[in-house]
Amino acid sequence: MKRDWLATARTLSEALPYLQRYDGEVVVVKFGGHAMGEADAMDSFARDIVLMKQCGVQPIIVHGGGPQINQMLERLQIQSEFRGGLRVTTAEMVEVVEMVLAGVINKRIVAAINAQGGRAVGLSGKDANLMICRKATKTEKDPDSNIERVLDLGYVGEPVKVNPGVLKTFLESDFIPVIAPVGAGSTPTETFNVNGDTAAGAIAGAISAKRLLLMTDVQGVKNRDGEVITDLSRSDIHAMLSEGTIKGGMIPKVETSLDAIDQGVEAAVILDGRAPHAVLLELFTAHGAGTLIHA
Repeated sequence: MKRDWLATARTLSEALPYLQRYDGEVVVVKFGGHAMGEADAMDSFARDIVLMKQCGVQPIIVHGGGPQINQMLERLQIQSEFRGGLRVTTAEMVEVVEMVLAGVINKRIVAAINAQGGRAVGLSGKDANLMICRKATKTEKDPDSNIERVLDLGYVGEPVKVNPGVLKTFLESDFIPVIAPVGAGSTPTETFNVNGDTAAGAIAGAISAKRLLLMTDVQGVKNRDGEVITDLSRSDIHAMLSEGTIKGGMIPKVETSLDAIDQGVEAAVILDGRAPHAVLLELFTAHGAGTLIHA
């Protein structure tokens, strides 16, 4: 038993330089995947976020909610369609998306953080015009003709302007912002569904965060042999994209990471949100967790 306590004390002592590194720094955490749907994982994540805040780190949480949106659409008997990996969002759907993301999911995360002694406040990208969006423009190649065609994704948006003033107000206090990726349009009646990773990257860049942490359901970026790569530079990523090693759903995550770095974020990390205390391991230990992406 004494040995266990000594190991705990040693771990805390070894965390000191990392606590000093992130003292007062902003860390944007994209929370999503299976960890959001399991009560124990949610409570563990909330406790870690409160600990970060207690240690002087300034966390901003941006969350997703794809599975929960799917469940609600099924209950309402609304058909979903995906093009280019993104959900086509009709006017009818965007109301459901906003209800689920800015309502049920957002408040569940807020409640979990508050239950651990934190002071969380739920927002969406529409609050205080935090995230102004335009309609996303995506293309895909026709498999028969190999000609690129423009995809109409409906009310899927991409951020064109992020106003970090409201976030800075919270960061100067004890409050922890929890943001749903729903954006405002150019008119009061427009609402856009924004990919959670994209929203997190845009917010991290606008506020010059120290780190962008993208929590997902994989361990990180893997090489051809299926081994997780702990450190990647921009040139590494371009090479792996060219050879097809990075593919599928990992492509937008690395692109979001590079975009955030271009906007002033020091580094981004893609890590496994299913792993216990993944955020703490990444920030406060020498080992880290997942794949670190830097300029």
